[in-house]
Amino acid sequence: MTLTELRYIVTLARERHFGRAAEKCHVSQPTLSVALKKVEQRFGITLFERSSADVRLTPIGEQIAAQAERVLEESARLQEIARQGKNPLVGPLRLGVIFTIAPYLLPRLIPSLHARAPDMPLHLQENFTVRLGEQLRRGELDAIVVADPFVEPGIVTGALYDEPFAAILPSGHPLTAKEILAPRDIVGENLLLLGPGNCFRDQVVQACPQLSEPGGTEGAREGSSLETVRHMVASGAGMSIVPISAALSWPAQDELLQLRRFSEPGPQRRVVVAWRASFPRPQAIDALRQAVADALPASAVPVRR
Repeated sequence: MTLTELRYIVTLARERHFGRAAEKCHVSQPTLSVALKKVEQRFGITLFERSSADVRLTPIGEQIAAQAERVLEESARLQEIARQGKNPLVGPLRLGVIFTIAPYLLPRLIPSLHARAPDMPLHLQENFTVRLGEQLRRGELDAIVVADPFVEPGIVTGALYDEPFAAILPSGHPLTAKEILAPRDIVGENLLLLGPGNCFRDQVVQACPQLSEPGGTEGAREGSSLETVRHMVASGAGMSIVPISAALSWPAQDELLQLRRFSEPGPQRRVVVAWRASFPRPQAIDALRQAVADALPASAVPVRR
């Protein structure tokens, strides 16, 4: 099988739809369909069960698709080694960043990295941790910036910085009378959290053990993003806990919103970069980490390596 045929198999196995798979492969649907039919005829096997409503792998198709994915990963690694062999800081670095970090780190990181490695542009992807982890393992991303803990076989992580959390409250909320809050102050409050699937929700609950107690998150409402949560708080729907980098990026003169820090030691998260142990450009990861160190978000605490 050719690499193109393997790519068709893997993409259709992932999309389970000829139209979407063809679009991802940048070919027409008939081209994809004919190519896969020829593979099946050549080997005398059926890779996919086809129906008007669904496309799914046969048992032998599952085995071949899994092996095809491994072959494509190794092929991509060979191409990357050849392309970057002369200078690991030349060529794109495919970087994934979780939603609650990207808007607040990237505006600082991009000029910092450009100064260190002007010939290494970033190809960026924002997503949830679980999705970025999948893309990293498949070789679709070179590195990802996520929150600790992040443990995966064959993946290496390096600490970047510690980021405190802060409370945001609607103006006039009773807790705005305090200059500094203790984590226990928020128990029983009408708390706004990000929805399931966003790791920051779990980080807040882990960092504030009182929220794990009975009634700790009772009545908590959900927002789809930090910006949505911010506007919900400003409207008086409740209070929330957010990364300090997000809170400090919002207008300080907002008359509807108040920021309060926590007493030490307050809740926080550790931000790490993760990459495959086999990634052939470790110097690119070093340059990325140095650029982050030069461009830390406001109030972030650097971590010694």
